[in-house]
Amino acid sequence: MKEVLDFLKKCGTYYLATVDGDQARVRPFGTINEFEGKLYIQTGKVKDCAKQIMANGKAEICAFDGTKWVRVAATLVEDDRVEARKAMLDAYPNLRAMYDENDGNAVVFYLKDAKATFSSFGGEPVTVEF
Repeated sequence: MKEVLDFLKKCGTYYLATVDGDQARVRPFGTINEFEGKLYIQTGKVKDCAKQIMANGKAEICAFDGTKWVRVAATLVEDDRVEARKAMLDAYPNLRAMYDENDGNAVVFYLKDAKATFSSFGGEPVTVEF
């Protein structure tokens, strides 16, 4: 899991794919945080992204560092605890201009049953599950 966290933080931006009915939706993300041994992402409850995750938690993350990339397939699960939201916002204080752990809008999801595959041009893929 730490390898995935470190890689996503190094990349800065990763792409999150969600499901909207029968249509895939992809958008850039930048929040990734470890809390209580799980990886978390954050968004706003009013956003389509959060609504899509709540309707169907299956998602995939993809990031590329210029040499190798990772694809992380997981089920995203909401953690409604204020401590989880606070941990994310403390890790990304710039988000506090838009979110607060008590605002009713900030929402965090942890990655469950995650399977990360690291790949590179010409190299053998390496898979990590957590």
